[in-house]
Amino acid sequence: MRMHLSTAAAGLLLLAGVGAAAAQDVVIEPQQETVIREYVKKQPLASVKIPGVELNIGSTLPDTVELHEVPNVKYRYVVIDNRTVVVDPGTRKIIKVIE
Repeated sequence: MRMHLSTAAAGLLLLAGVGAAAAQDVVIEPQQETVIREYVKKQPLASVKIPGVELNIGSTLPDTVELHEVPNVKYRYVVIDNRTVVVDPGTRKIIKVIE
């Protein structure tokens, strides 16, 4: 009986790990990216500098960075070093850098 419980527990942990890894790989639908690009062109923001933060997917932006809403899109954006950065507002992680 203990062997079955250990195997089941290991299986659940493995599945939880796979789920967590998949959650980190956020994919923006092409339609959403188009909406974001068009909105950013119409609503330009001043570029900000954030020392010590690399513009890589998965990097977390500090709470001091103001994130801006795109209507009908769950993600937010900010312009850093003249690059549009799409951010998950729940985690504040960069999910896309638009050149």
